[in-house]
Amino acid sequence: MMVEELNLFPLNALVILGGSAWLDFLLGDPKSWLHPVQLIGWAINFASQLIIKKVTGKTAKRLWGIFLGLKIIIGSGFLAWLIVHLAEKFSPVLAIFIQIVGVASCFAGHSLAQAARSVIEPLKMRDLSTAQQKLALFVGRDTDNLSETEILRATVESVAENTVDGVTAPLFYALLGLAMPFIGPWPLAIAYKAASTLDSMVGYKREPYTDLGWFSARLEDYLTWLPCRLTVLMLALLSKKPRHILAMARRDGPLDPSPNSGWSEAIYAAILGVQLGGDNYYQGVLKSKPLLGDAVQPLTIGKISQGLWYSRTVFLWQLLLGLMIILAIQAGAMP
Repeated sequence: MMVEELNLFPLNALVILGGSAWLDFLLGDPKSWLHPVQLIGWAINFASQLIIKKVTGKTAKRLWGIFLGLKIIIGSGFLAWLIVHLAEKFSPVLAIFIQIVGVASCFAGHSLAQAARSVIEPLKMRDLSTAQQKLALFVGRDTDNLSETEILRATVESVAENTVDGVTAPLFYALLGLAMPFIGPWPLAIAYKAASTLDSMVGYKREPYTDLGWFSARLEDYLTWLPCRLTVLMLALLSKKPRHILAMARRDGPLDPSPNSGWSEAIYAAILGVQLGGDNYYQGVLKSKPLLGDAVQPLTIGKISQGLWYSRTVFLWQLLLGLMIILAIQAGAMP
């Protein structure tokens, strides 16, 4: 029985990951479907608001923050594993289909491209007001008074950061789960998405989330660290000037207080030949970020499209190389 499972593994791996990538490319996240991350978000919102109302004191909130983070992350992964496990008992084909849909829901490549293009179209028409409104749907900064150049910068920065958070990091954990057949790709991928959602919802460095969200923010940084560095390395190789691009990323990446977003934006700034960073306003409060990259070329609509191309290409290459490594390891394990 074990030999049969090993023999089926390469086909299942290709079908699940390949099918998930293709499904995300074609459909993304249809608005009419209930997305797993929505359910995770509802759970986080309910639990966090309850803790904020009931718990007082710095230490107590930090402890409850640990409990909240672990419960949401482990619970999300375990629920995905249980669904697949039960489906396998009913039908192996159904289990594979569920994993394809589940893993695809963890990839945000299609959604990222849609969001960026929703800004590109009004910019082509010189409709700044609509571009600002579209941009506000997927960035945290204030967009009402942004100039065209600032809109372009914000969009490129969003593509850069979300390429890691929403594309390559979930892929990394899906591949890691695939390498452990007793876990599978969906549980680890959705667990990472839960950590990322926690960070975006409660990981703020302001009240009432300062103490409650510290664990989630720190954990997400750790979970993203390796996928981010692998993505930076792969993007440098894709640039065909790896030594120069990596040198720029090493120069600018550590300037940002975030251990990951600074590197993701720095590598995109280097590859595109533009300068990112600078002043942003969040709810009327000025926040200055370090300048990343050199302004060799101006920010244009074409730079957004180029950034999206790199996002899709680095995802495909990491998918291909990851599958090759896993299959090679699995082949070596066969008797």
